[in-house]
Amino acid sequence: MRRRDFIKAITASAAAWPLAARAQQSAMPVIGFLNSDSAKSYAQQRQLSAFLKGLSEAGYIDGRNVTIEYRWAEGRIDQVPAMVSDLVHRQVAVIAATSTPPALAAKAVTTTIPIVFELGGDPVQLGLVPSLNRPGGNVTGVTHTNQQLAPKRLQLLQELVPTASVMALLVNPAYPTVAETNTKEVQAAARTLGLKLHVLNASTERDFDGVFAKLVHLKAGGLVIGNSAFLRSWSEQLAALTVRHAVPAIFFGREFTVAGGLLSYGADIPDAYRLAGIYTGRVLKGERPAELPVQQATKVELIINLKTAKALGITIPNTLIGRADEVIE
Repeated sequence: MRRRDFIKAITASAAAWPLAARAQQSAMPVIGFLNSDSAKSYAQQRQLSAFLKGLSEAGYIDGRNVTIEYRWAEGRIDQVPAMVSDLVHRQVAVIAATSTPPALAAKAVTTTIPIVFELGGDPVQLGLVPSLNRPGGNVTGVTHTNQQLAPKRLQLLQELVPTASVMALLVNPAYPTVAETNTKEVQAAARTLGLKLHVLNASTERDFDGVFAKLVHLKAGGLVIGNSAFLRSWSEQLAALTVRHAVPAIFFGREFTVAGGLLSYGADIPDAYRLAGIYTGRVLKGERPAELPVQQATKVELIINLKTAKALGITIPNTLIGRADEVIE
C-alpha cells in the first residue's frame, strides 16, 4: 500500500471511531428516571446512589450499557405529566417512576412502556396495580411502609411530650388519596391516645407561614408531618421552621432530622430505591412487569436529634434512645 493510501485509510478509520461509539451508545437501552423532588435533594438523601447500586446489581451501569434520562420536577407536581409525555415520546425502554405523583402520571400516560415505581402508599389503593402478587399490565415496583407508620409517629411524639393534649397533622391536599389515608389513620390513633388532632394543609411553600401561625394559635403540643413528596422536598425548611417556632415535630425521613428536626421515623428509603433499581434492571433484561410481584420494603429507622431536643427543652427517655437507629448529638 502506498503511503498516501495508508494515510487515507488511517484517517477514515479515525473518523469512524466516534461514529461507531455514538452508534453503540445510541443502541443502549434508555431509562427514564422521573421524580417529584430535586437532583440536589436526592443526592444528599442517598436515594439516587441506592437506585444506581441496585441497577448495577442487576448488571447495568449508566454510560456503559444503559443511558438514564433524568427528569426532576423540583416540587412542581403540575409539571410531572408533561415530563412523562416527553419520556414516552423519546420511547424510553422503562420508566422508573419514583414517588407517588410520577407513578400515577406514568400509569395514566402509557400502557405499553414498562413502569417501575417506588412509593410509600398502597399501590392497590392508588390504582396502580390490581394486586401485589399479580400486578398485571405494564406496572410493578416497590412500596415501603411510610404511610402505614403515620399512627406510630404520633405515638412516638406523645412519648416526648406526654403533657400535650392537642396535636397537629400536616398533609398535602394536592394528592387527596394519600392525604385522606394519612388523616384517617392518624385521627384513629389520636382517639386511641386521647388526643385532639387538628389537620393542616400545605401544597406550596407559601402555605408554611400560615401553617405555623395556626399551630401557635391552636397551642398544639406537637406536629406530625404526613407522607408527601412535596413535603419531603421542603424537609430542610420544615426542620428550620419547627425549631424557630419551638414545635416538637416528627417526619418520615432522616433528612429532616439531619437538617435539625427533632425526630424521624420511617422506612429505609435508600433500601427501597435499591430494590427499585434491581427491578428496573430485570425489566431491561426482558422480564415482564405483569409477572414481577410488587416488593414491600419493611426496614424502618428511628432517628433522634438530641441537640434539637435540648434546644426545645425536651428530655428524651433513655428507653427511646436505646431504640433509635441513629442519634444526632
